[in-house]
Amino acid sequence: MENLPATRRAIAEAAVGGADFVLTPEVTNCVSASRTHQKAVLHRESEDPTLAALRDQAADLGIWLLIGSLALKTADPDGRFANRSFLIAPDGSVAARYDKIHMFDVQVSETETYRESAGYRPGQRCVLAETPLGKLGLTICYDIRFPHLYRRLGQAGAQILTVPSAFSPVTGAAHWEPLLRARAIETGAFVLAPAQTGRHAASRGRQRETYGHAMAVDPWGDVLADAGTEPGVIYVDIDMAEVESSRARVPSINQEYPFDGP
Repeated sequence: MENLPATRRAIAEAAVGGADFVLTPEVTNCVSASRTHQKAVLHRESEDPTLAALRDQAADLGIWLLIGSLALKTADPDGRFANRSFLIAPDGSVAARYDKIHMFDVQVSETETYRESAGYRPGQRCVLAETPLGKLGLTICYDIRFPHLYRRLGQAGAQILTVPSAFSPVTGAAHWEPLLRARAIETGAFVLAPAQTGRHAASRGRQRETYGHAMAVDPWGDVLADAGTEPGVIYVDIDMAEVESSRARVPSINQEYPFDGP
């Protein structure tokens, strides 16, 4: 609940600034490396106060809202959580849900290891949402390293790909921008990537630090906006005609040839 007032203020600021589609980062409700802490503070979807409050706010403001993701308790026998993205319509209803498919199980360095699958269970289906804004393909963070997911969404008609994230500083500095630009270029779609940034207070366990640089990339691969490392709101205007223009110039999203080999 500590994140909620800041989230609501940022969403209100964005709406006042003229945004009709607002996006928040991955794990908007709780950035924590402690499973014990998560078990103490997380809720199931039906009881989650952040989801309820942000649905109400989207309805009050009359905006489309992507809650990048929420960490949620589930009914899984092993007690693992869901990392779930929500697309909220201007009437406050849930237009789409997506559970993160690819789990961040990596050893970045000798001192920095992540085992997301130990606490979260992976989703099993990709999600495309049709809206007046365009067709949205929902993804989350580590998904960005798996281009087949984005190709599937692009071939299904996605014009905007959302990538809410909490990237680590090490991998973020090396790979964040190139991966976002690559997915935009490969699919000819806009990529919108709201991101957590800075050091996050830890009541238990080690402190989390995230890379920041929330970013918007156009279908040609050009960076439209980079938020840097300070918390805040950035704005972009997108012209959906650029999707068809880019795909007409380089139609690789619909060009596949059979081949043999391993």
